[in-house]
Amino acid sequence: MQVPAAAADEAGRLEALRSLGVLDTEPEERFDRLTRTARRLFDVPIALVSLVDANRQWFKSCMGLGVRETTRDISFCGHTILGDDVFVITDAWQDPRFADNPLVTGEPHIRFYAGCPLRVAGGHKLGTLCIIDSRPRSFGPDDVAALKDLAGMVQSELSAVQMATEDALTGILPAWFRNAGPACAGNVSAPAFGGDTGVFRSRQVQAGQRQPRPRRW
Repeated sequence: MQVPAAAADEAGRLEALRSLGVLDTEPEERFDRLTRTARRLFDVPIALVSLVDANRQWFKSCMGLGVRETTRDISFCGHTILGDDVFVITDAWQDPRFADNPLVTGEPHIRFYAGCPLRVAGGHKLGTLCIIDSRPRSFGPDDVAALKDLAGMVQSELSAVQMATEDALTGILPAWFRNAGPACAGNVSAPAFGGDTGVFRSRQVQAGQRQPRPRRW
């Protein structure tokens, strides 16, 4: 059995994964509907959203499998995140990397596997959308394209989690300040209310200078 190697960006990958705050959370319908769709579309018994942690793969969504995680050293997904494209094993019994893998020789008796890496902002591959069958099968270009499309939807959901996490961390700052860049670099465009009309406008605030009040006539 071939144990998957660590990713080249392993430290940053793990930091990105854990910063999402998704590991060991409850199932969510937005992920489950995509694994249900994958099962129906490819007519397979198992579809997973698998996140590869330091020593385990943990399933954010798990359709057709009775466990929520396995060790990373026997995972197929640990191999998938090392590449950039869909990773396909048409018959694990015939592949020396996996023929004696406990997931092949025992439950769930994997014969066929196809997984697509899941990336977030920064390019780190955190896990996979994968499908599994207990019988060997082919997987053509149209199948690869369809799996990539579904994986793109999973990535969108993970990106939404990532953005929500970042917003929670920066939410104490006004939006205009977060988007303005370094104030010391020059003028900062800040929102302000003008005059008695209460109309929302923008003015240039010079760093270190008080702005004169407008005269009332």
